Amino acid sequence: MPKDTYIPCLLRLFRQYGYDGATLSKISEATGLGKASLYHHFPGGKDEMVNAVLSYLEGKLEQHILQALRSEGDALTRFQRMCDHISELYEEGKQPCLFAILLMGSARDVFHTKLQTLLRTWIDAIAEVLIAAGLDETLAKQRGEDAAIAIQGSLILSHGLNDFVPFQRIIKQLPQQLCQDLDT
Repeated sequence: MPKDTYIPCLLRLFRQYGYDGATLSKISEATGLGKASLYHHFPGGKDEMVNAVLSYLEGKLEQHILQALRSEGDALTRFQRMCDHISELYEEGKQPCLFAILLMGSARDVFHTKLQTLLRTWIDAIAEVLIAAGLDETLAKQRGEDAAIAIQGSLILSHGLNDFVPFQRIIKQLPQQLCQDLDT
């Protein structure tokens, strides 16, 4: 099977165990591949596996979230589409954010630049919608950052409380909050 077949499984493992906790033994067991086969598909080991997962998530970001932000419609409609896709990606808050997991522990130094680029791309896309709707550039960037904080923070809180209502509430309220003071 092509290595792309294993990406969703790897995503689940890294979300569940983090970079350090997703041992080759756990990866081998979950994928059904022996260690030699894992290194055949991913000669760079776990770092290559995480990079493959991040490329997969980058594709999801582009295909769903950024396209929603670049689509037709007013700002509110576009933010509602973005939030619908985010809710789907995180299974209404039941899945933790891999970005947050990778920014902690030993993986931070390895993947920080890639994660920073992905977050900045998303924040900038939110800001572009707001700027096009007439908001000041500085405030638009701040709202983009606030959106990332709200989403990531609500994921962490939801998992800490084992209650996904905070994430779902943020996703529902965020489009309106982003569009505050806009003529949408």
